Amino acid sequence: MKLSKYLEILHIAKISLEEYSNWGQDEIHKDATTDVLSNKNGFLKSACQFFCTENTNLREKLNNIKRKVSCCKKCSLGESRLNTVFGSGSESAKLMFVGEGPGYDEDHKGEPFIGRAGQLLTKIIEAMDYKREDVYISNIVKCHPMIDPHNPEKRSNDRSPSFEEMRTCLAYLDMQLEVIKPKIIVTLGASSTKGLLNNEEPISKTRGTLKEYRGIKLIPTFHPAALLRNPNLKKPVWEDMKKVICYLETGEI
Repeated sequence: MKLSKYLEILHIAKISLEEYSNWGQDEIHKDATTDVLSNKNGFLKSACQFFCTENTNLREKLNNIKRKVSCCKKCSLGESRLNTVFGSGSESAKLMFVGEGPGYDEDHKGEPFIGRAGQLLTKIIEAMDYKREDVYISNIVKCHPMIDPHNPEKRSNDRSPSFEEMRTCLAYLDMQLEVIKPKIIVTLGASSTKGLLNNEEPISKTRGTLKEYRGIKLIPTFHPAALLRNPNLKKPVWEDMKKVICYLETGEI
């Protein structure tokens, strides 16, 4: 459904609620809603049903993909992982962040970006006037790439995924994109940028430039972990995020 139709439904819902309030009521009782809704051809009820059904359908589609990921052993990463790390956030997000792969904390809890880098990403999202629940966060590879895959309990055992590992797992990210249909993707770091754009340019040159992946606008930026090592990178990352905000609000950069 087009955005204009969503806005129309919300507008009608607002009018219906205001009308009910004008009757001196501050609650909507189940047995009273019929009269109110009939004044607007039941649009409020239809709107609620539509949004609930739509989100439920998208969530179920993502859950189906998640189940496939949980059973995946297409590459060696599947043999050493503790948990698959599928992704989290809104199934109808307009903004999607894509990292390279889960680390120690993520592997142990099955959630993306929950370590120190993830906490910094949360602050970046909030600075953009969003919440983590408003966006979608995932990685190209869904299992923890380790230096020593025989020792998943070892700290500082993370590594970047190989190009082959990213190619093997990329189909799952493509499925996520097909369901979520974000307006723009932000790739975090060199590996995820290389994995989606298939180029060897350093992230310092690629960051902040408008790209495209599968018909979706894409802006690369530095990984939050790089900002922890070098706080001077916070300024260019924020410049990149301002471009993202501008595109989400105006459709232009």
